Amino acid sequence: MIKKELKLNASKEKAQTLQRLFKTKKGEYGYGDVFIGVTVPVQRSIVKNHPELTIDDAIELLREKIHEYRSCGLIILVEKYKQGNRDHIVDLYFKNTKYINSWDLVDFSAPQILGDYFFLEDKSRLKKLLYSSNLWKRRIAIVSTFGFIKKGDVNTTFEYAKELLNDRHDLIHKATGWMLREAGKRDKQSLKKFLNENKMPRMTLRYAIEKFSLEERRYYLKQ
Repeated sequence: MIKKELKLNASKEKAQTLQRLFKTKKGEYGYGDVFIGVTVPVQRSIVKNHPELTIDDAIELLREKIHEYRSCGLIILVEKYKQGNRDHIVDLYFKNTKYINSWDLVDFSAPQILGDYFFLEDKSRLKKLLYSSNLWKRRIAIVSTFGFIKKGDVNTTFEYAKELLNDRHDLIHKATGWMLREAGKRDKQSLKKFLNENKMPRMTLRYAIEKFSLEERRYYLKQ
């Protein structure tokens, strides 16, 4: 049913735009991903109209080739996580990370599931992802710390960010800088201390200092 509704809301024009945005050409990070052109608000609306959908339905969608199907699978999974059965859902998330293979899929699901779950749990399982050869697993690890930041823990973000400062991929540079910026909103002095003590890619730095004053940004960019 949900696949039919997604297809009814598909747009070839939007699909082409999304294919370009998510770098799906050969040699690009999103190579092989397939879009049908359904916006996220429409996806959320469709999912909301089907409260009968189960965790099994979510995983079935998550394992599909079409991007919007995988996105809906994660939207369902996030909602099911909020309702309970958290250990099981976290286990499923880890078992299916190979399908969470785009920055948008990571960014809206990892903080809400892993970032919430590991706030008061042993984080070793999450931290292990930092050292994966898989780009998306590394992004899952750092972006999950957004959940910690929202609960007042910025130290884990600084700890994980330090491990990724030598990463070669620009999507990790951006994600790391983004999380540093969010941590800095909570604790600007700790962010400044981190910036003063660590060298990092230019893109990471630019993202991290985005909310600083012009004078402060100029200072750090000259370092």
